[in-house]
Formats: sequence, structure tokens, C-alpha cells
Amino acid sequence: MKNYTITVNGTAYDVSVEETGASAAASAPAAKPAAPAPAAKPAAPKASSGSAGGVEVKAGAAGKVFKLDTKVGDTVKKGDPVITIEAMKMEIPVVAPQDGTVASIDCSVGDACESGQVLATLK
Repeated sequence: MKNYTITVNGTAYDVSVEETGASAAASAPAAKPAAPAPAAKPAAPKASSGSAGGVEVKAGAAGKVFKLDTKVGDTVKKGDPVITIEAMKMEIPVVAPQDGTVASIDCSVGDACESGQVLATLK
């Protein structure tokens, strides 16, 4: 049994986790490397977006792309919504970090996204 302390919103919780044998321990590491595999897919748009624009517009939370608020070629000001994602049944705008022109949109409506994933680039 392993003991952990987890802090959620400033409140600490002591948690005990019981290991259930070698077969569970062997399957758990196999499942964890599978999770980063989908994160590897966005790496291709990141590489292509580097040539499209120099300023990355990144997701602030994991969720699903709900709406594309802009299109390539649109001019945006700092704080303007570029893309809207849905996370925990809330619509969260992903805003432009600075003034610029949308150089690329690296996602589509309905795509899953991770926190910190590049969704668009600006020039």
C-alpha cells in the first residue's frame, strides 16, 4: 500500500492506494504510455504551425473544440477569442495573446485538445 498527499483547491487529502498484484502493475504502465500517444498527434500541427506564424495560441484547459471564432487571415487584438473549447460543460474562450493576424488554425470543431496544446498561430 502506498500513501500520498493530494492537494485540491488548497485542501490536503491523505490517500492510500493498494497495489493489487503483478498483473495489475504490469498492465498499468502499458496503459499510461498509450495516453501520450494521442498527444503525439498534435505534434504535427505544431511543426507546421511554426512556419505559418510565430505566436502560438494554446488551449488553457483540456476539452473539445466547440467553435472556431476566427479564420485564417482574420486580424485579432490581444484578448480577442480565437477558438472556443468546451470543458466540463463550460465554453472557454482561447484568446489571442497579442495583436496579430491568424496564420493557421490547427484544429477542427469536435477535436479533443489537451491543456497547452497549440490550436492556432498568429503572425
